[in-house]
Amino acid sequence: MRFVIVTGMSGAGKSTALKMLEDMGYFCVDNLPIPLLTGFARMLEVPESSMEKVALGLDVRGGQDFSGLEEKLNELDEKNVEYEILFLDASDDVLVKRYKETRRQHPLSGSGRVDTGIAKEREKIAFLKMRATYILDTSKMLTRELRLELEKIFVEGHSFCNLFITVMSFGFKYGIPQDADLVFDVRFLPNPYYIDTLREKTGNDPEVQDYVMENDKGRIFLEKLKDMMEFLIPNYILEGKNQLVVAIGCTGGKHRSVTLTNALYKILEKEESYGVRIEHRDIGKDSITKKK
Repeated sequence: MRFVIVTGMSGAGKSTALKMLEDMGYFCVDNLPIPLLTGFARMLEVPESSMEKVALGLDVRGGQDFSGLEEKLNELDEKNVEYEILFLDASDDVLVKRYKETRRQHPLSGSGRVDTGIAKEREKIAFLKMRATYILDTSKMLTRELRLELEKIFVEGHSFCNLFITVMSFGFKYGIPQDADLVFDVRFLPNPYYIDTLREKTGNDPEVQDYVMENDKGRIFLEKLKDMMEFLIPNYILEGKNQLVVAIGCTGGKHRSVTLTNALYKILEKEESYGVRIEHRDIGKDSITKKK
Protein backbone atom coordinates (compact mmCIF):
# COMPACT_ATOMS: atom_id res chain seq x y z
CA MET A 1 0.00 0.00 0.00
CA ARG A 2 1.28 3.47 -0.92
CA PHE A 3 0.16 6.32 1.33
CA VAL A 4 0.94 9.87 0.14
CA ILE A 5 0.21 13.02 2.13
CA VAL A 6 -0.21 15.94 -0.26
CA THR A 7 0.36 19.33 1.33
CA GLY A 8 2.12 22.65 0.81
CA MET A 9 1.36 26.31 0.27
CA SER A 10 -2.20 27.34 -0.51
CA GLY A 11 -2.30 28.27 -4.17
CA ALA A 12 0.66 26.08 -5.12
CA GLY A 13 -1.51 23.45 -6.83
CA LYS A 14 -2.42 20.90 -4.16
CA SER A 15 -6.00 20.43 -5.39
CA THR A 16 -4.76 20.05 -8.95
CA ALA A 17 -2.18 17.47 -7.85
CA LEU A 18 -4.85 15.49 -5.99
CA LYS A 19 -7.04 15.37 -9.09
CA MET A 20 -4.09 14.17 -11.13
CA LEU A 21 -3.27 11.46 -8.60
CA GLU A 22 -6.91 10.38 -8.67
CA ASP A 23 -6.60 10.00 -12.46
CA MET A 24 -3.54 7.83 -11.80
CA GLY A 25 -5.54 5.38 -9.70
CA TYR A 26 -5.10 6.85 -6.23
CA PHE A 27 -7.98 6.95 -3.75
CA CYS A 28 -7.98 10.61 -2.73
CA VAL A 29 -9.28 12.28 0.42
CA ASP A 30 -9.04 16.06 0.71
CA ASN A 31 -8.66 18.06 3.92
CA LEU A 32 -9.23 15.30 6.46
CA PRO A 33 -9.40 16.72 10.02
CA ILE A 34 -5.97 16.28 11.57
CA PRO A 35 -7.22 14.42 14.71
CA LEU A 36 -8.50 11.65 12.40
CA LEU A 37 -5.12 11.09 10.71
CA THR A 38 -3.86 8.17 12.79
CA GLY A 39 -7.25 6.41 12.65
CA PHE A 40 -7.34 6.88 8.88
CA ALA A 41 -3.84 5.42 8.56
CA ARG A 42 -4.78 2.38 10.69
CA MET A 43 -7.82 1.80 8.49
CA LEU A 44 -5.55 1.60 5.45
CA GLU A 45 -3.52 -1.17 7.08
CA VAL A 46 -6.51 -3.52 7.32
CA PRO A 47 -5.60 -6.62 5.24
CA GLU A 48 -8.99 -6.71 3.54
CA SER A 49 -8.69 -3.11 2.38
CA SER A 50 -8.89 -2.75 -1.39
CA MET A 51 -7.15 0.64 -1.36
CA GLU A 52 -3.59 0.04 -2.52
CA LYS A 53 -2.78 3.67 -3.40
CA VAL A 54 -4.07 6.51 -1.24
CA ALA A 55 -3.44 10.27 -1.37
CA LEU A 56 -4.50 12.51 1.52
CA GLY A 57 -4.66 16.28 1.11
CA LEU A 58 -3.87 18.42 4.16
CA ASP A 59 -3.76 22.23 4.28
CA VAL A 60 -4.75 25.22 6.40
CA ARG A 61 -8.19 25.68 4.88
CA GLY A 62 -11.18 25.64 7.19
CA GLY A 63 -9.13 26.77 10.17
CA GLN A 64 -7.12 23.56 10.40
CA ASP A 65 -4.78 23.77 13.39
CA PHE A 66 -1.46 22.39 12.19
CA SER A 67 0.06 22.53 15.67
CA GLY A 68 -1.03 18.94 16.28
CA LEU A 69 -0.02 17.55 12.90
CA GLU A 70 3.63 17.04 13.76
CA GLU A 71 2.59 15.01 16.81
CA LYS A 72 0.31 12.86 14.62
CA LEU A 73 3.12 12.27 12.13
CA ASN A 74 5.40 11.23 14.99
CA GLU A 75 2.73 8.73 16.07
CA LEU A 76 2.71 7.26 12.55
CA ASP A 77 6.50 6.96 12.72
CA GLU A 78 6.31 5.19 16.09
CA LYS A 79 3.76 2.74 14.69
CA ASN A 80 6.00 2.16 11.62
CA VAL A 81 3.30 3.38 9.26
CA GLU A 82 4.90 4.04 5.90
CA TYR A 83 3.94 7.31 4.25
CA GLU A 84 5.37 9.88 1.87
CA ILE A 85 4.90 13.64 1.94
CA LEU A 86 4.51 15.58 -1.30
CA PHE A 87 5.03 19.28 -0.60
CA LEU A 88 3.91 21.75 -3.27
CA ASP A 89 5.51 25.17 -3.11
CA ALA A 90 5.70 28.38 -5.15
CA SER A 91 7.39 31.75 -4.73
CA ASP A 92 5.52 34.44 -2.79
CA ASP A 93 5.10 36.72 -5.81
CA VAL A 94 3.60 33.87 -7.86
CA LEU A 95 1.21 32.96 -5.04
CA VAL A 96 0.08 36.60 -4.69
CA LYS A 97 -0.49 36.78 -8.45
CA ARG A 98 -2.55 33.58 -8.43
CA TYR A 99 -4.73 34.83 -5.59
CA LYS A 100 -5.31 38.14 -7.38
CA GLU A 101 -6.22 36.35 -10.62
CA THR A 102 -8.80 34.16 -8.86
CA ARG A 103 -9.96 37.02 -6.60
CA ARG A 104 -9.81 34.72 -3.62
CA GLN A 105 -8.70 35.54 -0.10
CA HIS A 106 -5.86 33.62 1.51
CA PRO A 107 -7.24 31.43 4.34
CA LEU A 108 -4.91 33.02 6.90
CA SER A 109 -5.02 36.64 5.76
CA GLY A 110 -8.47 37.42 7.17
CA SER A 111 -9.36 40.92 6.04
CA GLY A 112 -5.68 41.77 5.59
CA ARG A 113 -3.28 41.47 2.70
CA VAL A 114 -2.61 38.23 0.85
CA ASP A 115 1.15 38.38 1.44
CA THR A 116 0.52 38.54 5.21
CA GLY A 117 -1.45 35.29 5.02
CA ILE A 118 1.29 33.67 2.91
CA ALA A 119 3.94 34.61 5.49
CA LYS A 120 1.83 33.14 8.32
CA GLU A 121 1.26 29.93 6.38
CA ARG A 122 4.97 29.49 5.59
CA GLU A 123 5.72 29.72 9.29
CA LYS A 124 2.98 27.26 10.26
CA ILE A 125 3.95 24.55 7.76
CA ALA A 126 7.74 24.96 7.72
CA PHE A 127 8.10 21.66 9.61
CA LEU A 128 6.22 19.85 6.84
CA LYS A 129 8.64 21.08 4.20
CA MET A 130 11.50 19.86 6.38
CA ARG A 131 9.90 16.39 6.55
CA ALA A 132 8.84 16.26 2.90
CA THR A 133 9.79 13.28 0.75
CA TYR A 134 9.25 15.30 -2.43
CA ILE A 135 9.20 19.05 -2.93
CA LEU A 136 7.78 20.44 -6.17
CA ASP A 137 8.07 24.15 -6.86
CA THR A 138 5.24 24.99 -9.23
CA SER A 139 6.21 28.66 -9.76
CA LYS A 140 7.12 28.09 -13.39
CA MET A 141 5.40 24.76 -14.03
CA LEU A 142 2.68 24.36 -16.59
CA THR A 143 -0.15 21.97 -15.68
CA ARG A 144 1.14 19.31 -18.08
CA GLU A 145 4.63 19.61 -16.56
CA LEU A 146 3.23 19.00 -13.07
CA ARG A 147 1.41 15.93 -14.36
CA LEU A 148 4.61 14.58 -15.93
CA GLU A 149 6.52 15.03 -12.67
CA LEU A 150 3.80 13.28 -10.66
CA GLU A 151 3.72 10.41 -13.15
CA LYS A 152 7.48 10.00 -12.85
CA ILE A 153 7.29 9.79 -9.06
CA PHE A 154 4.02 8.02 -8.34
CA VAL A 155 3.44 5.88 -11.43
CA GLU A 156 6.77 5.14 -13.07
CA GLY A 157 8.72 5.01 -9.81
CA HIS A 158 11.65 7.13 -11.00
CA SER A 159 14.12 8.44 -8.46
CA PHE A 160 13.48 12.05 -7.48
CA CYS A 161 15.76 14.68 -6.00
CA ASN A 162 13.42 17.65 -5.48
CA LEU A 163 15.12 19.78 -8.15
CA PHE A 164 13.30 21.37 -11.07
CA ILE A 165 15.40 23.24 -13.64
CA THR A 166 14.18 25.98 -15.97
CA VAL A 167 16.44 26.73 -18.93
CA MET A 168 15.52 30.15 -20.31
CA SER A 169 16.61 32.31 -23.21
CA PHE A 170 16.25 36.10 -22.97
CA GLY A 171 17.31 39.38 -24.54
CA PHE A 172 19.53 41.72 -22.52
CA LYS A 173 17.73 44.74 -23.97
CA TYR A 174 14.58 43.54 -22.17
CA GLY A 175 16.37 43.03 -18.85
CA ILE A 176 17.87 40.06 -17.01
CA PRO A 177 15.23 37.66 -15.57
CA GLN A 178 14.77 38.55 -11.91
CA ASP A 179 14.51 34.95 -10.77
CA ALA A 180 17.62 33.72 -12.62
CA ASP A 181 20.14 31.79 -10.52
CA LEU A 182 22.75 31.51 -13.27
CA VAL A 183 23.11 34.01 -16.13
CA PHE A 184 25.24 33.40 -19.22
CA ASP A 185 25.98 36.03 -21.88
CA VAL A 186 26.40 34.65 -25.43
CA ARG A 187 26.67 38.01 -27.20
CA PHE A 188 30.27 37.11 -28.07
CA LEU A 189 29.00 34.61 -30.67
CA PRO A 190 28.42 35.59 -34.34
CA ASN A 191 25.03 37.30 -34.65
CA PRO A 192 22.60 35.85 -37.25
CA TYR A 193 20.73 39.15 -37.16
CA TYR A 194 23.27 40.60 -39.59
CA ILE A 195 22.66 37.83 -42.13
CA ASP A 196 19.73 38.84 -44.33
CA THR A 197 18.48 35.28 -44.86
CA LEU A 198 18.55 34.56 -41.09
CA ARG A 199 17.31 37.83 -39.61
CA GLU A 200 13.64 36.89 -39.56
CA LYS A 201 14.30 33.34 -38.32
CA THR A 202 14.96 32.26 -34.72
CA GLY A 203 17.15 29.86 -32.83
CA ASN A 204 14.42 27.26 -33.30
CA ASP A 205 15.26 27.12 -37.02
CA PRO A 206 18.02 24.72 -38.16
CA GLU A 207 19.65 27.37 -40.35
CA VAL A 208 20.22 29.67 -37.38
CA GLN A 209 21.40 26.81 -35.17
CA ASP A 210 23.93 25.75 -37.79
CA TYR A 211 25.22 29.31 -38.16
CA VAL A 212 25.65 29.80 -34.40
CA MET A 213 27.21 26.39 -33.76
CA GLU A 214 29.37 26.02 -36.86
CA ASN A 215 32.25 27.94 -35.26
CA ASP A 216 34.53 26.77 -32.46
CA LYS A 217 33.30 29.41 -30.01
CA GLY A 218 29.76 28.05 -29.97
CA ARG A 219 30.80 24.42 -29.62
CA ILE A 220 33.42 25.11 -26.94
CA PHE A 221 31.00 27.27 -24.94
CA LEU A 222 28.34 24.55 -24.98
CA GLU A 223 30.87 21.91 -23.90
CA LYS A 224 32.09 24.07 -21.01
CA LEU A 225 28.50 24.88 -20.03
CA LYS A 226 27.69 21.16 -20.01
CA ASP A 227 30.71 20.48 -17.75
CA MET A 228 29.65 23.26 -15.38
CA MET A 229 26.08 21.91 -15.12
CA GLU A 230 27.37 18.39 -14.44
CA PHE A 231 29.40 19.83 -11.56
CA LEU A 232 26.84 22.26 -10.16
CA ILE A 233 23.60 20.25 -10.28
CA PRO A 234 24.67 17.43 -7.92
CA ASN A 235 25.96 20.05 -5.47
CA TYR A 236 22.74 22.03 -5.65
CA ILE A 237 20.88 18.79 -4.94
CA LEU A 238 23.05 18.13 -1.89
CA GLU A 239 22.38 21.68 -0.70
CA GLY A 240 18.63 21.00 -0.90
CA LYS A 241 17.88 23.47 -3.69
CA ASN A 242 14.55 22.68 -5.38
CA GLN A 243 14.34 25.35 -8.09
CA LEU A 244 17.13 26.34 -10.51
CA VAL A 245 16.75 28.92 -13.29
CA VAL A 246 19.52 28.97 -15.90
CA ALA A 247 19.23 32.06 -18.12
CA ILE A 248 21.13 32.44 -21.38
CA GLY A 249 21.02 35.86 -22.99
CA CYS A 250 21.90 37.60 -26.22
CA THR A 251 20.94 41.07 -27.45
CA GLY A 252 17.33 40.44 -28.48
CA GLY A 253 16.69 36.92 -27.16
CA LYS A 254 15.83 35.55 -30.58
CA HIS A 255 18.84 33.87 -32.24
CA ARG A 256 21.98 33.00 -30.24
CA SER A 257 20.42 32.61 -26.79
CA VAL A 258 17.58 30.48 -28.18
CA THR A 259 20.06 28.23 -30.00
CA LEU A 260 22.19 27.63 -26.89
CA THR A 261 19.14 27.23 -24.62
CA ASN A 262 17.76 24.54 -26.93
CA ALA A 263 21.12 22.78 -26.97
CA LEU A 264 21.46 22.83 -23.16
CA TYR A 265 17.87 21.62 -22.72
CA LYS A 266 18.56 18.60 -24.96
CA ILE A 267 21.51 17.72 -22.74
CA LEU A 268 19.66 18.11 -19.43
CA GLU A 269 16.38 16.43 -20.42
CA LYS A 270 18.16 13.07 -20.76
CA GLU A 271 18.55 12.94 -16.98
CA GLU A 272 15.52 11.46 -15.18
CA SER A 273 16.46 12.32 -11.59
CA TYR A 274 15.30 15.93 -11.87
CA GLY A 275 12.69 17.85 -13.83
CA VAL A 276 13.57 20.30 -16.60
CA ARG A 277 11.60 22.75 -18.72
CA ILE A 278 12.49 25.28 -21.43
CA GLU A 279 11.30 28.84 -21.89
CA HIS A 280 12.11 31.40 -24.60
CA ARG A 281 11.08 34.59 -22.85
CA ASP A 282 11.68 37.18 -25.57
CA ILE A 283 11.62 35.18 -28.79
CA GLY A 284 8.42 36.81 -30.05
CA LYS A 285 9.31 40.42 -29.24
CA ASP A 286 10.21 42.90 -31.97
CA SER A 287 9.13 40.45 -34.68
CA ILE A 288 10.29 41.67 -38.04
CA THR A 289 7.78 42.25 -40.83
CA LYS A 290 8.70 42.73 -44.45
CA LYS A 291 8.03 46.11 -46.02
CA LYS A 292 5.70 46.11 -48.97
